[in-house]
Amino acid sequence: MTLSPIVARFQLNYGAFSLDVDLTLPGCGVTVLFGHSGSGKTTLLRCIAGLQYTPNGYFEINGKVWQDSKEGIFVPTYKRSLGYVFQEANLFPHLTVLGNLQFGLKRIGKQSNTTDLKQILELLGISHLVDRMPDKLSGGERQRVAIARALVLKPDILLMDEPLASLDTKRKQEILPYLNKLHQQTKIPNLYVTHSQQEVAQLADYLVILSEGRVLASGTLPETLSRIDVPLAQDKEAATVWDVRVAEHDADYHLTTVDFSGGTLSVPAINAEIGTSLRVLIHARDVSIVLEKPTATSILNVVNATISDIVDDQCGRSVVQLKIGKQSLLAHITSKSAQLLRLNIGMTVFVQIKGTSILH
Repeated sequence: MTLSPIVARFQLNYGAFSLDVDLTLPGCGVTVLFGHSGSGKTTLLRCIAGLQYTPNGYFEINGKVWQDSKEGIFVPTYKRSLGYVFQEANLFPHLTVLGNLQFGLKRIGKQSNTTDLKQILELLGISHLVDRMPDKLSGGERQRVAIARALVLKPDILLMDEPLASLDTKRKQEILPYLNKLHQQTKIPNLYVTHSQQEVAQLADYLVILSEGRVLASGTLPETLSRIDVPLAQDKEAATVWDVRVAEHDADYHLTTVDFSGGTLSVPAINAEIGTSLRVLIHARDVSIVLEKPTATSILNVVNATISDIVDDQCGRSVVQLKIGKQSLLAHITSKSAQLLRLNIGMTVFVQIKGTSILH
């Protein structure tokens, strides 16, 4: 069954800030709203939740219209089937973990389904915490409980506003695998706000890039990250994400070979079974270009590519967009290198990708 797309159109003017978006988003998977502070990410999420009224707005999910200003329709937040997870867990300090999960159900008059609750607890790895009080939980545990509290409501949509922002690096790494499982094992569409490129790379199926209340770009993760006409491509952390499959393990050298649509890559050993689907993150700064296939190089990953676009940032650097099979790739090189190599669109080259820069 094909799920209906999510339609979000909002216009809002604060004076110093205005929001003007017109989006048609997938009805499943994780859509990441990405942008720097003040870009309008949280405002857009609040409009979707009905927490921020916009005199000119339209929102539709699963064929249900929650707002249509032209028709005078505005469903209040408490009547919208949504789960909202904020930066802070905001658990009730006087209730146990189980009490926090059951509180929302009581408010909306739903009975707790033991089977569903057990599945959510297992999914988020918090079954052993049900009798604990919030002050006895780590930051990552509290946030997992907050996510579980949103899920038990069986919402039509899950809204997550920078849920990892208040956590340190260790706690973020603790919770990201659970967010990945959430993405893979539930059919609830998730709108996820972040300004972290790592979270974008690991979680997003679809990406919306916002700036000053406007949509700069939107599309599937691989195509949007590799676009050369958006500021993200110029950023020092610019990267491309590829979907790959584990093909082989080399125990002697602690390496794993992964397949992608244009060939294979060697990456640091991954603890995953043959055939497992993964993502790799390739930073543009770790991609170099050569005209002839090198015969002696320490870089194991050398693949054939075609240049599809080049942009000079006028500050001594060129951003090169390459095509390798069906995959796109970005490379940051000096403008001098681009000139000396006489790089141009349509040219066939070889790219070297540092294996140590590839994250799984």
